[in-house]
Amino acid sequence: MNFVSTRIITADVGRLVDFYEKATDAKLTRYTEDFAELATDAGTLAIGSTRTLQLFGGDHVASPAANRTTIIEFRVADVDEEYRRLGGLIEGALVQAPTTMPWGNRSLLFRDPDGNLVNFFTPVKAEAIAKFDR
Repeated sequence: MNFVSTRIITADVGRLVDFYEKATDAKLTRYTEDFAELATDAGTLAIGSTRTLQLFGGDHVASPAANRTTIIEFRVADVDEEYRRLGGLIEGALVQAPTTMPWGNRSLLFRDPDGNLVNFFTPVKAEAIAKFDR
C-alpha cells in the first residue's frame, strides 16, 4: 500500500487554491473548476468542490469547512522564514507562532480559509532530522 493524497472538500475551490498557492509558493494544477492538486515528492494535496461529492455518493459524505481533527503538514526548509514570508496571508488565522516541539520539529500552525489546520515545520533536533532524511 502507498499513501497518495489528502483531499479537502470545499464550497470555494478558487479561494483555497489561491491560498495554498500563496502559502506554499507553488502552482497547483487546476484540472477543472471543481478539482485541483498540489503534487509534492511525498504526496498530493487535492482540493475538490462540494459538487464532486455527487461522484462519491452525495452531499452527506463530507461537510466543507467542518474539520476539527486533521492537520495538513508541510516540511519546509526554514519555518521561521516562512512565518515572516506568510505575514498577512495568515493574519487572523495564526494558531501558534514557530515553536520547537518535544519531538524535534519547529512548527508554525495556522488555519486555511476553510478553517483546516495547516502546520509548516522544520526538523531541528538530530532525531527529527534523521527521521525525515531517510
